[in-house]
Amino acid sequence: MDSGGRAVEAVELRPGAEPRFRAAGATELAGRAVLVTGADGLLGSWLVGALLRRGARAVTIRRDDRAVSALALLGLADRVDVVHGDICTEGLLARTIGEYDVDSVFHLAAQTLVGPANKAPLSTFETNIRGTWLVLEACRAHGVERVVVASSDKAYGRQDALPYRETQPLQAIYPYDVSKAAGDLIARSYWHTFGLPVAVTRFANLYGGADTHRSRLIPEAVSAALSGRAPVIRSDGSPERDFLYVEDAVAAYLAIWEALGRGQGRGEAFNAGDGKPHNVRELVSLICRLAGSSVEPDIRGAGVPAGEIDRQWVDASKLRALTGWEPAVTLEEGLRRTIEWYRAHPAARVPAPAERSETPAVLD
Repeated sequence: MDSGGRAVEAVELRPGAEPRFRAAGATELAGRAVLVTGADGLLGSWLVGALLRRGARAVTIRRDDRAVSALALLGLADRVDVVHGDICTEGLLARTIGEYDVDSVFHLAAQTLVGPANKAPLSTFETNIRGTWLVLEACRAHGVERVVVASSDKAYGRQDALPYRETQPLQAIYPYDVSKAAGDLIARSYWHTFGLPVAVTRFANLYGGADTHRSRLIPEAVSAALSGRAPVIRSDGSPERDFLYVEDAVAAYLAIWEALGRGQGRGEAFNAGDGKPHNVRELVSLICRLAGSSVEPDIRGAGVPAGEIDRQWVDASKLRALTGWEPAVTLEEGLRRTIEWYRAHPAARVPAPAERSETPAVLD
């Protein structure tokens, strides 16, 4: 990222580190039409930027025209072909794939917040489960060459053994987690039953600049620290999570896309994360320190919030063994980049809790 907070292609490595994978380049992606559902979100917008830099044509489906979108914040909104509608609308996906001659799909669109799923699960099930099978069926009908579907580490549910590994059963019990586990199973069934070249991602918590989900922990903590107010934590600060910087996540998606093109990874799931658990309170304190703020977190909870899991992190050795991918950006460096992005874009910062209606600082 440059000093103005704009996305750049180079990824800064740990001191002395060398990249161990080759992300998809211009040769592989140039001229391809790629559908990215959920392109207005954090991951989708950074993935679109990577695709455009490699010469691909990016297409997305947009249900709502929001006042603020990650694509707009990254300066990419006018470089994407937009089909207006809901992915759950019958026939819309088939028309999009057919008319834009799409040959690859990254299905990221989802209702991604745990809290709303626990309060009103039906819309989460509609988008995350039905939406996924509609995407897959359209891809099957039109012979799409490669499909990558975003599941989540939440699909594993609460496990006795950590970190999560792909061989473990999916034991989700809460609505959001169940919706991702269901979509995960459905997606993989399309390879084993119909031969659709599809892979599934189970990634850790993503973070980076241009995250428009204002109730998430890192945007709230960064915004608060830069504004001189106490970041709000709605647990007791003890839950542990694995965090993955968004540009590392994009590189992992492209590595999986390349593997599918080689005939590898089809019908399989892949974890990606930093591979280390981070205590929420310690994470927020680190953000405050990196932002140059002396404020202390405002702890508003006791224990772990209802419907969430206390400890989660993933083992990404399967993806590393297949593609050579590994995270290139440390947590501290990724937080620095995120802080600098929000410092350069004050209008994108999260307002204080009294200025907005949603519950602040969810874990995920």
